[in-house]
Amino acid sequence: MNWTMMSALVVYLVGVYLLGYYSWAFVARARAGTGAGFMREYFISGRDLGGFVLAMTLVATYVSAGSFIGGPGTAYTQGLGWVFLAMAQMPTGYLTLALLGKRFAILARKINAVTIVDYLKARYESDLVVILASISIVAFLMASMTAQWVGAARVLQAVGMSYELGLAIFAITLLIYVTVGGFRAVALTDALQGMVMLVGTIAIIIGAVSAGGGVENIVRTMYKTNPDLITPFGVKNFISVPWVSSFWVLVGIGLVGLPQIAVRAMAYRDSKAMHRAIIIGTPVAGFLMLGMHLVGAFGAAVVPGIKAGDLVVPTVTTKVLPEWLAGMFLAGPLAAIMSTVDSMLILVASSIVKDIWLNYVNPKMSDRGIANMSTIVTIIVGVVVYVTALKPPPLLVWLNLFAIAGLEATFFWPILLGLYWRRANAPGAIASMLAGVGSYLYFDQVILWKKPLGMHTVVLPLILALVAFVVVSCVTRKPSREIEEKFWA
Repeated sequence: MNWTMMSALVVYLVGVYLLGYYSWAFVARARAGTGAGFMREYFISGRDLGGFVLAMTLVATYVSAGSFIGGPGTAYTQGLGWVFLAMAQMPTGYLTLALLGKRFAILARKINAVTIVDYLKARYESDLVVILASISIVAFLMASMTAQWVGAARVLQAVGMSYELGLAIFAITLLIYVTVGGFRAVALTDALQGMVMLVGTIAIIIGAVSAGGGVENIVRTMYKTNPDLITPFGVKNFISVPWVSSFWVLVGIGLVGLPQIAVRAMAYRDSKAMHRAIIIGTPVAGFLMLGMHLVGAFGAAVVPGIKAGDLVVPTVTTKVLPEWLAGMFLAGPLAAIMSTVDSMLILVASSIVKDIWLNYVNPKMSDRGIANMSTIVTIIVGVVVYVTALKPPPLLVWLNLFAIAGLEATFFWPILLGLYWRRANAPGAIASMLAGVGSYLYFDQVILWKKPLGMHTVVLPLILALVAFVVVSCVTRKPSREIEEKFWA
């Protein structure tokens, strides 16, 4: 093990533990009944996120192992075309806050919602909507978390740690600060991790360009290696024009349908915080995406011959930077992964405890019982993901994109139309969820129709989900007067 690099990572992990300890004080007060209610504090930090923390937690939650490990790994094999493709993710924060924005936050306060499922339950008043939403969150986020944990272990391999040991250290750290600090710990560590990512990206891109003899020389070397690496269409035209266009749906506007992203629109303090988050978050997300994917593409010239594309960022970092500096900046991708997984972990725990257990098994459970169960469920979910990640896939970007598309197919239209279309009702939402996720799984996993009509697999299911929603809503009964008054009065 390289102890010089490891010591820098330890400093970063100590910072994470300290923020977890700071947040624990809020959770402890909520448990004792002297602060915000336990569920509001643990799952949404008492709705007091300021603009900077909101911006960084939005960015850090979406910028993940897919952006720091999987995406650059694919850019390593597909070249600059994949960098262009990745930039569709730049307006993530802007789209989330602009489309959901004030209306979502006001309604969440009005109906006392602390999870996305709370909002869907109040809007549609349907047990089946709640159950379908909860199952989808647990299933797809477990798949996505597996991809993230694999990415974290890959990063720690770069300091000479075994894959299994890296996975164990990551799992223990994550579980401790999430279980003791809840959503507040997640948001505060996201802010720290966002800063680490930003500084780390600047250092790694400068180091890679310098090691490759400048951008012009790197591009020339890529061309000599394979001319396809510098075209917008990837190697052997892997990235077709319809696929590029439709990919924006998956990683652009479709992100509004991700529960772990949308829930942040419930947690900001006021309009000023939301506007500041848009101004800060959009350029930061764009820079991180561009920087890390360029490192991946340039890696074909700087560190050729890597067997697993997912190792390109850790390899470039250790090759082009001094050991002590490499250790410090390997914290960047580790922070990206940690900040995404902690949000998913808290969301899965809330779906199981609050949306399923409290709604349908034991609605009269005490606050102490809820607190204990939240801790136990978080630990169990973490252990299950750890065991699953022990056998990693060859390129984790595809596992991550599979999970994102599944969540979008489930939630996109029920969230958006529930906010802006009065006629949207429970049968329409159920039809949309079943049509969306059913057709997505059928195309992607059963008949392996990966590019229907040349587009990404998620586009056609989203269209089918919209048609199902509109048709079924129009031929069934209107929402009740109580729902109309609650959401539009």
